Amino acid sequence: MDGWQILQQAAELAQRGESFALATVVWRQAPSSSQPSSRAIITADGELRGWIGGACAEPAVIRAAQEVLTSGTAQLLLLGSPDQFGGAVQEGMAVVPVSCQSDGALEVYIEPVLPVPHLIVVGRSPMAHTLADLARALGWRADLIDGADFASSDTSERSMVVVATQGHNDEAVVERAAAARPAYLGLVGSAKRGAAVIGYLADRGVPQDQLDRVRVPAGLDLGRTTHPEIAVAILAELVQLRAAGAIDVSGAPVTTAPAETIDPVCSMTVSAGPDGLPLEQDGVTYYFCSAGCRRAFERDPAAYRERETRC
Repeated sequence: MDGWQILQQAAELAQRGESFALATVVWRQAPSSSQPSSRAIITADGELRGWIGGACAEPAVIRAAQEVLTSGTAQLLLLGSPDQFGGAVQEGMAVVPVSCQSDGALEVYIEPVLPVPHLIVVGRSPMAHTLADLARALGWRADLIDGADFASSDTSERSMVVVATQGHNDEAVVERAAAARPAYLGLVGSAKRGAAVIGYLADRGVPQDQLDRVRVPAGLDLGRTTHPEIAVAILAELVQLRAAGAIDVSGAPVTTAPAETIDPVCSMTVSAGPDGLPLEQDGVTYYFCSAGCRRAFERDPAAYRERETRC
C-alpha cells in the first residue's frame, strides 16, 4: 500500500473505534530503502501495515509505536548512528542506533490514534436528541438508539450509556446495558423512579455489582431545569468524570512487548522469536536483525562471543 492508501485505511480503523499508531517518514539519508512520506499503520498487537523501512528499521518502529500507544504521546524516532544527527537531537526525540549493512538514517514521526469517546443515548425524546447532538459537537461518537432496538452488543466497556427511555421499559434497557459493564451507565429520571428500577432488577437476580454502576439521576444536579438543560447537565457530568479519571473511555490498549535480545554482530535490539532468524550454537540461541548479520556470526562465532564477553 502507498501512503495515501494507508491514510484511507487509518480513517476506516478510526471510524471503527480501533486503536493504532501511524508512522510517517519525515526525513531519510541514503541508502535507506524508505522515502519521505512513506507511511505505516502499527496495531496494538504489533502488526505493521505499509512500508517504513527495511529489516533494521521495522522492529524499532514497532517497539516505539507500542510505547506511543501505551503513553498516548507522539514521538519522533531517529534511526541511525547518533553522529548522523549531531545537534538535531532534542528533548522528546528518541535515537535508536542502526549499524547493520547500511549507513542510511531515518526520522520517523509516530503518533497514537485512539478512539474518541463513545456515547450511546437510548431513547427518542427531544432531550435524547439534544444530548446526542451536544456530544457530536464535542467530536465524540454518539449513537441514538430506540429502547426497543437497544442490545448489550451495542455497547462496550469503553462506552458511556445514558438510558433516557423515560418510563418505556426502563428496567429491560438498564438490565441489558448493565450486562455490558460500560464505563458509564446513567438513568434519566427521579431518584424515586431510579430506586424502583434498581429494586426491580435486584429482585430479578441482576448482580449487585452491575446495579451499583447505575448512576441515577444521570447528570449534575442543577436544580429545576428544562429538558435541553438536562442534556447539558448529563454531558457536563460525563466531561467532569473523564477529566477526573473516574471513567476511562480512552481506548488506550494494553500492549505486550515481545521478547527481545541483542544482535551479537551489530548490537541492535531484535525480536527473540522466529522473526529474529534464530541460530543455536553450543546450547545458546542467538538472534539477528538480518541474514547478513547471521552469516557474519556463522563465519566466526568465536569473535562475536569474545566481544560480547568483553562488553
